[in-house]
Amino acid sequence: MSNKKINPSDLKNLHVDTLGVRAGVRRTEFNEHSEAMFLTSSFCFDTAEDAAEGFANAEKGFIYSRFTNPTVAMFQDRLAALEGGEACIATSSGMSAIMTVAMAHLQAGDHVICSRSVFGATIQLFSVILGKFGIETTYVDMSDLGAWKAAVKPNTKLFFLETPSNPLTEVADIAAIAKIAKAAGAIYAVDNCFCTPALQKPLELGADVVIHSATKYLDGQGRVLGGAIVGSNEFVMGKVFPYVRTAGPTLSAFNAWVILKGLETLSLRLEKQSESALHLAQWLEQQPAVERVYHPGLKSHPQYEIAQRQQKMGGAILSFTLKGGKKAAWKLINGTKLLSITANLGDTRTTITHPATTTHVRVSEEARLAAGITDGLVRIAVGLENIEDIKNDLLPGLTD
Repeated sequence: MSNKKINPSDLKNLHVDTLGVRAGVRRTEFNEHSEAMFLTSSFCFDTAEDAAEGFANAEKGFIYSRFTNPTVAMFQDRLAALEGGEACIATSSGMSAIMTVAMAHLQAGDHVICSRSVFGATIQLFSVILGKFGIETTYVDMSDLGAWKAAVKPNTKLFFLETPSNPLTEVADIAAIAKIAKAAGAIYAVDNCFCTPALQKPLELGADVVIHSATKYLDGQGRVLGGAIVGSNEFVMGKVFPYVRTAGPTLSAFNAWVILKGLETLSLRLEKQSESALHLAQWLEQQPAVERVYHPGLKSHPQYEIAQRQQKMGGAILSFTLKGGKKAAWKLINGTKLLSITANLGDTRTTITHPATTTHVRVSEEARLAAGITDGLVRIAVGLENIEDIKNDLLPGLTD
């Protein structure tokens, strides 16, 4: 029986759609077609000598599923190929991926520059948790290059950017910020959760590290939690892997297998969902009850030109402000029958949420308002339903 294997050098010649299906496959002696799931805590050795060699070179084989597992390795290899990175380490969630990068790279007394418009839990992680250990974070307007430059200190070690941002879909110039980070001698990490490599390649634009909440679009069906870190071998295997081996923010083999299969339809899903999201955003702009709509594919978006340059499409997330504030926002959300009221996103099912009282509730009111997250803001993550059904579900809440 044949056991074909694509050489890593051949991956550079393949498109994202193909990589999502073919990259990272590791077949066993049974030559299975679908990827195998290795639900085991540990792996055996033939001799004591083999065990000693394995533990001495843990990154080269499979020892213990806290840090090495064949199914997880397949997911890591596939995502690295999709992002164009040299290596990838998977984690138990998106937040654990951010925490892992911070703990692997930073130490007490270091300084972080972070875009102001990020997921609420990310702010809590940098300000509250890392702050307790003497790591300082400065938040800047993500689109203000001057602010990034002005925030640099001698001890700045990490630039952290989320683009498009959550929930206002603000877009930052990845390449321009990369130059500032390089001049500062800092590692530059970009959260690519909203776009994924199907729509955006931060590493090609100068980022050092790409971070994912694999819970979102990489899985794509709201089934499991997961996270990932992609970058150079030097950073990922030299800094991140030793931390994960010891601290254990591990992705389970089952979750890795689910997300691995999700990657097979990533491009198809994002293309369809992005088309529907742009259609919905354009429709919402015409509704009298709506004050403003945020989506990178709209010409009214303040960073439309940047999005056109660095993203394949605008993405599946949009947000909009209702004229009636929180009362109008809750009325709209409560009036839906089809859309799922949940803060998660990246699902095949459209979700709707009120950021000020959910995803960003732990952020101070002052910080929320500074980030543009008002009480009238609603966020929608468009799924795979027919767009007319989504519009019809929203329409009653947009009219008196």
